[in-house]
Amino acid sequence: MHASAAFDPSAEILDVVDEQDRVIGQAPRGEVYARGLIHRCVFIRVRDSLGRTFVHRRTPTKLVFPSLYDMFVGGVVGAGESYDDAALREAEEELGVSGLPRPEPVLKFLYDSEGVAGKWWSAVYEVRCDLPVNPQVEEVAWHGFLTDEELTARLGEWEWVPDGRRAYERLLAHGA
Repeated sequence: MHASAAFDPSAEILDVVDEQDRVIGQAPRGEVYARGLIHRCVFIRVRDSLGRTFVHRRTPTKLVFPSLYDMFVGGVVGAGESYDDAALREAEEELGVSGLPRPEPVLKFLYDSEGVAGKWWSAVYEVRCDLPVNPQVEEVAWHGFLTDEELTARLGEWEWVPDGRRAYERLLAHGA
């Protein structure tokens, strides 16, 4: 979607929503973050054929939570875009694949970043990826597939994005 090297992520137009996830306007991502406006994001847990979870470290150039680890791929939902379409687009973009099955929705919650970038509705999905991944170098500094045991062990060792960590805790509580 954003193949141009000159693309400015802060200029991307997002839907601004209310506490009930109803669209109330639109604004550039940079303004949404700066003003703490509520917006929409998707989180996709990717598992391979062995059931391992795709984990990565974000690049230092990311607008929010640079250089932290995440057990989800995902991102913001663009203006006028559905959660389902955003989940597929973000998963394919970040993994560097095409032809991925449509991610399955699992749960949704309102996340409060406590002053970092406002609040966002977080739609959590799962998808199986049997394709060889080639993650975007602009987004992913390191990646690997970890077993549940390896992931659990790293929770206390690595610095994780707080919204992804919260989504992961909710997935576990949900029994997923």
